[in-house]
Amino acid sequence: MRSLSTMFFLLLAGQFYCQSLSDISFGTDSTFEVVTWNIEWFPKHGSVTVDSVSQIIESLDVDLLAIQEIDDTTICRQMINNLPGFELFMDNDWFGGLAYVYKTGSIDIQSIYKIYDASQYWNAFPRSPLVIELTFMGEEFIVINNHFKCCGDGQLDIGNSSDEEARRYEASSLLKQYIDMNFPSSRVIVTGDLNDILTDGNQNNVFQMYLDDPTNYLFADEAIASGSSANWSFPGWPSHLDHILMTNELFSEFSNPESVIQTIKIDNYMSGGFSNYDYYISDHRPVGLKIQVIPTSVNLVEASNSNIGIFPNPTTGHVSIDLTPFKPPIELEIMDLHGKTIQSILCQESELIDINFEEPAGVYLLSIASVNNKFVTVLIKK
Repeated sequence: MRSLSTMFFLLLAGQFYCQSLSDISFGTDSTFEVVTWNIEWFPKHGSVTVDSVSQIIESLDVDLLAIQEIDDTTICRQMINNLPGFELFMDNDWFGGLAYVYKTGSIDIQSIYKIYDASQYWNAFPRSPLVIELTFMGEEFIVINNHFKCCGDGQLDIGNSSDEEARRYEASSLLKQYIDMNFPSSRVIVTGDLNDILTDGNQNNVFQMYLDDPTNYLFADEAIASGSSANWSFPGWPSHLDHILMTNELFSEFSNPESVIQTIKIDNYMSGGFSNYDYYISDHRPVGLKIQVIPTSVNLVEASNSNIGIFPNPTTGHVSIDLTPFKPPIELEIMDLHGKTIQSILCQESELIDINFEEPAGVYLLSIASVNNKFVTVLIKK
């Protein structure tokens, strides 16, 4: 009987760990993904780490990966060179510096540069923030990768230059000043190992300047930080230290159906769970943001024509469109976000019509044009 129980336990264990690193997924063709990952002095355990991280990056398939704590820059560069479709930008001037891994087929890099890298800022920023300006589906994004000073006693002592919390508070303040001054109307994402929690009280919260400005800033991972410790990015403490902050230009897109924020539990895909993940890869889990992008020009047109009936939207493949506000002949056109025509229909009556939409899940543009009106909106396929 004991032997049978043991066999049953082993069978369950085998089923539980039947997933592997190749089963991880996050990125999609229709969303813009940013993932932050403190990779803990890569490569932590030699070739095993390299092989595992390579598989993880390939499986995640995200547009932009913001990395902290690279030890061996040569090995890291070799690893990315062996991953088709990905490129690496690394800050080579600082041990354990910051890096970006990005998909060449989905984003176009405009520029990458450091800020606050002069000596007077080294206390606040032991690693200078790394800014990347890019376009995705023709839309501009600014991402700022960071690794703040670690440790401390949980008490913020502003004015004490050796206090770890005060150094993180100063870094947060300087970043906000930089964004407010240089990117007042841009889609900005601040990310990285910020080495502090979001749930401290006002008096000790190093991010309070953002929390006090909810009209302009939002921590996308705030629900993770205030939720179950099972979803935190730093299980060893446990605490949630890796954050993704966005400006208000992204608020509406973050509310779209396909937009997601989550801690990516790679340890669930490894035999041995977090213990092995920590030993071979990192003590931090990655945190990922997935944004369903809607072009700015479409938002403006859609807002002025909100009385047009299109339902259901999002759709699973069948959509009804009310054409009664339009004078025939009426031309309907469905396009992808690159402007390629997917479907074109000419209607001779102002009526309710049904369309079967067979395309893959994603975001599409629906154009309706007649002699008296033109309307462009977003059509979402689930």
